[in-house]
Amino acid sequence: MLVRLPPQPRFARYLGIDYSGAETPTSSLKGMRVYAASPADAPVEILPPPGPRKYWTRRGLAEWLAAELRAGPPTLVGIDHAFSFPLRYFETHLIPTDWPTFLADFCHHWPTDQDQTYVDFVREGIAGHGAARRGDARWRRLAELRCRAKSVFHFDVQGSVAKSTHSGLPWLHFLRQQLGPRVHVWPFEGWAPPAGVSVLAEVYPSLWSRGFPAEGRNADQHDAYSVARWMRQTDAAGELPVYFQPSLGEGETAEASVEGWILGLR
Repeated sequence: MLVRLPPQPRFARYLGIDYSGAETPTSSLKGMRVYAASPADAPVEILPPPGPRKYWTRRGLAEWLAAELRAGPPTLVGIDHAFSFPLRYFETHLIPTDWPTFLADFCHHWPTDQDQTYVDFVREGIAGHGAARRGDARWRRLAELRCRAKSVFHFDVQGSVAKSTHSGLPWLHFLRQQLGPRVHVWPFEGWAPPAGVSVLAEVYPSLWSRGFPAEGRNADQHDAYSVARWMRQTDAAGELPVYFQPSLGEGETAEASVEGWILGLR
């Protein structure tokens, strides 16, 4: 009798991150939460290292991730903010449709990783050169249209990811500089991540959070938990390759290769 063995997990660890664009890169942010799981262990919250700040800071999280991914096993990291902008942004500002070029250009104009810099400081012209790289709240990426998410330029509304995106992008640049080939940023560096490396992917917790009981977690904790749990159970079922290669037409794939995609959307 032929015995079908369960699929082998591709990753040894899963990190779900509910991001926050509030205040400065060194501010202790109650809304920034991290949950970790493994093939053998359900998600648990990861608190920042002992220190003067009770909650994660964006800088502290980026530095911790760099150290963890440099030394640790292959990890799938789901981060709750956009990794790129709508194609209309590239066309309007004459930016090559190349993600590393976009990232460097954004960091130059929106230096939201600098100490004492709020996203609103750049929006108001107090820091950076944000006026030269504005977007329109009517511009949305293909992935946002698919899951009815708000535009990355839709600031100051409930459920917006605009601030978290504009504050988080420089830290993706930081992680690429720190980790090089140890990390694969999906899908910009290829839709099929190579085996044995860690992967950074954009996620949208609303896809899954209602499907898991909150069990006393607040909304930010539950979003991070839901990301880690979905990634863990999807890998256990051998279904991650399906989500790494979503059902997109040729033109849609080309567009999403520039704009990015949300892991979990088919």
